Amino acid sequence: MIGLFMVLPILVVYGQELPDASPALLGLALGIYGLTQALLQIPLGALSDRIGRKPVILGGLLVFAAGSVLAAYASSVWWLVLGRALQGAGAIAGAVMALLADSTRSEQRTKAMAIVGMSIGASFAVALMLGPVLAAWGGLRLVFLVTAGLAILGVLITVWRIPAAPVLADVIDESDARVWYKNADLWRLNAGVFVLHFTLTAAFMVVPLLLLNGLSLSKELHWQIYAPVLVASVIGLGLLMRLSERAGYPKIAFGLAVLCLSVALWAFESRLGHTYIGVIGALWCFFVGFNFLEASLPSLLSKRVTQQRRGAAMGSFSTAQFAGAFLGGSGGGLLLQNTSAATLLLVCIALLVAWFLWLIQSLVLLDNALK
Repeated sequence: MIGLFMVLPILVVYGQELPDASPALLGLALGIYGLTQALLQIPLGALSDRIGRKPVILGGLLVFAAGSVLAAYASSVWWLVLGRALQGAGAIAGAVMALLADSTRSEQRTKAMAIVGMSIGASFAVALMLGPVLAAWGGLRLVFLVTAGLAILGVLITVWRIPAAPVLADVIDESDARVWYKNADLWRLNAGVFVLHFTLTAAFMVVPLLLLNGLSLSKELHWQIYAPVLVASVIGLGLLMRLSERAGYPKIAFGLAVLCLSVALWAFESRLGHTYIGVIGALWCFFVGFNFLEASLPSLLSKRVTQQRRGAAMGSFSTAQFAGAFLGGSGGGLLLQNTSAATLLLVCIALLVAWFLWLIQSLVLLDNALK
């Protein structure tokens, strides 16, 4: 995840140096990773149900490494797009999440998913700090080569440390959730992760340029904004997790997370977005809301399907996740080129609010799934 997130704060600003670069094509390069991920998540998730999680994970990491090397030596924006597409073909997110769910008991699964979410948040933090530093030393090439190295490290860890056969998880009594694609609540969760990653990718079409042009902050120094804000956001994340898990108010916690994201997106294009205090506050709200939903959504999903269908269901979830990333990058780039940043951010706010209103219509999803 570190390798994936490292390009978010730098691709738009450093990619401008490549031949044929434009906002639309840089948005495509940022988002096309999500397209190939989306197309392959369900097939590879279902394949992992048949042949096991580990072979699928190994193959995906190797493909991801190859795409990273291709992107590192891109001579134009089109080669960068191709390398990012190949990176996305290593679509193992569904298989990885299914492996985690297979290896944990039902009563421990929320905690395990939360730990994964926290690790993703930590990776996000490290990546946003490390990406600009590496890019300052060696440009996009060094960032992508480090990403390839991390993928190879993942291969070695998978071979040496991941057991060939996961521990069997408890079987959940779910009624029609055994047929995962007929469960309306799963589509609510799929829509949620779609909107969340659409918003993430679209926001990072705007935020790096806001720091560069609005605050006149050199691109090599962007990490000095991201780092302390991400560390401080752990406090807000902990409060939301406590409200959801221990206090038993998941609807309120989810609502506050959506509110945090919406306020942050509004602030980016308001007068606050042109002051250091405003940008720092907006980023804090954004990271709190994003990291809470990133941790909570897969936990909800894992409790709504059996182990025998979990790979396919997680593949569906990951498809929605990366489809959101693709459209947030490609569609966001087009909107940014043809309209304005304000329009793009308002679209994100509208999607977040519409999804939350649909989510709370579920009779059971937030009433008992997190307890």
